[in-house]
Formats: sequence, C-alpha cells, structure tokens
Amino acid sequence: MHPLRKHIEEIISLTDAEFDFVLSHFRSVKKRKHQYIVQEGEIVTKEYWIIKGCLKSYFMDVNGKEHILQFGMENWWITDYESFVMQTESKTFIDCIEDSELLYITFEDRDKLTAEMHKMERFWAKKSKMGRIAQQNRVLSLLKNSTKERYNLLLCQYPKLFQRVPKKMIAAYLGVSRETLSRLNT
Repeated sequence: MHPLRKHIEEIISLTDAEFDFVLSHFRSVKKRKHQYIVQEGEIVTKEYWIIKGCLKSYFMDVNGKEHILQFGMENWWITDYESFVMQTESKTFIDCIEDSELLYITFEDRDKLTAEMHKMERFWAKKSKMGRIAQQNRVLSLLKNSTKERYNLLLCQYPKLFQRVPKKMIAAYLGVSRETLSRLNT
C-alpha cells in the first residue's frame, strides 16, 4: 500500500480510484541534507508530506539565533502555513536535517481537490484540528513547564527524534542553550 494512502486512511477510507485521483494532485521531490524547501521572505505555494527524512521549521532572531518551531519526520505535514494559506511572505525557513523524500501539493491543487472530493476536505479538517491541538500543547508546555519537564515530554513523545537530531537543535526547540540542555543529561 502506498504510504500516503495508509496515512490518509487513518482518517478516511478511499477506493483505489479515489486514491489515484488524490495522488494525481501530488508531486514527489527529493532534497538533500541542508537543502531548503521554504525560505524566509518567499511566498509559499506548497504543502509537504514527509515520506522519508527529517526537517526543521525555524526563524532567526535579530541576533542570528535560531529558534526551532517544529520538527517534521515521516508521515508529518510541514510548510509555513500562514504563507501557504494567506499567500504572504514566509516568516520561517524549513530545511532538511537529513536527505529527504517528500510529496507536495500546491495550494491550488489542494483547493481543487477538496472542492471535488469532500472526503479529502474532512481529512484536512481533521489534520488541521490535530495540528492546532499540538501547537496549543507546545505553547502551554513552554509557558508552564520547566526546561527539564519540556525535555522529558519531548523525549517521551518522540524518542527517535533524539537519535536523528543534534543536541544543539533540541536545545533550540526547547528554547534553552546547549549548555543548559547538557546539564539536564547529567
């Protein structure tokens, strides 16, 4: 079974013909480690689904410090959603931490697909709701949990991430220095 079909069918069921129609709206792309899929200032026209690899979404502050907003691994969706939906300039960068295989759909194709196939509209509505819940939980964790609690929560939720991502990036995601993160491991 195609991995995208398996992913979609966690939420909705599709016939072979329906999946072929869905897949016809996607294109595949391979990116190398350190290659960008989104750069700050550009208007984002694609939403990506990760077949293989690991990516990060981040912004740089005025001092050049990297702040990681999100990691993306297999079966995750990633883009700068404000830029993608509102067609405004991106405020973030997204690049590959590892060599990656991705599928992407353009804003126009996604709009067309959801208009023609209401099952996919339900699929993306559910994915959007789950994304908002995850984002809310991340903000709440940043506001109410200690660094140690945030670290342990991330380790518990995504243990494989720690094998794939340098500690420096984990620190940038948690909003702490690399030294602070090192002290948590002692």
